[in-house]
Amino acid sequence: MTETPPKKKKAAPKAEKAKTGTALKDVVLKAALKDAAFDGFTDSLLAKAGKSAGADKAALAEMFPDGALSLVEYFSSAVDAAMEEKLKAVDLSKRKIRERIKIAVMTRLALLAPNKEAARRAAAAMTLPMHAGRASRMMYRTVDAMWRAAGDTSTDFNFYTKRGILAGVYGSTLVRWFNDTGEDETATEAFLDARIENVMQFEKFKAKAKDALSHFPAFAAWAKPKAKP
Repeated sequence: MTETPPKKKKAAPKAEKAKTGTALKDVVLKAALKDAAFDGFTDSLLAKAGKSAGADKAALAEMFPDGALSLVEYFSSAVDAAMEEKLKAVDLSKRKIRERIKIAVMTRLALLAPNKEAARRAAAAMTLPMHAGRASRMMYRTVDAMWRAAGDTSTDFNFYTKRGILAGVYGSTLVRWFNDTGEDETATEAFLDARIENVMQFEKFKAKAKDALSHFPAFAAWAKPKAKP
């Protein structure tokens, strides 16, 4: 009697593969964070985490093509995603912009808190000059997520200035947070309040200056865009 050859298994859909890959990356990240506070983000740490998660070298290289740097970047993007989910559950529509931004920043810090030392090591790694480009992209994605959660819909030049200003506020607050040893972290919150207040005062100053100077004909003529021939 002729045996029926076994049916070939259908290849997993791309969406399923992607989901499986993301889930494995999360497991690797979780394993890495256990030791990152002591070992820093290194390729050896990634290899160790990959082995613990059951990921072979080929899978690890595919998930984290730039080694430990890719791991740091994934850590940041994972926290960004968690922050966005947290902020969706908060009604920010009736709050002032400064309050929305404060909530966004403090929410991200709260998510980093369980892995504060690992976050410190990740931030330190990204301060090296050769990683400036990647660090800037990571910061941009973070502050962009914050502004979108805050309801920002700007598409003009303000889109970029808002993100640049927030990058300065969040970056300096993060450094303060790393040095905050208090249990309730009120010092960090006070620092953040002061930075936001500085920005708000500067914005008020710009608005007043623009209004005052608009009353001078010479300045108004100079500031007015010239018509194209």
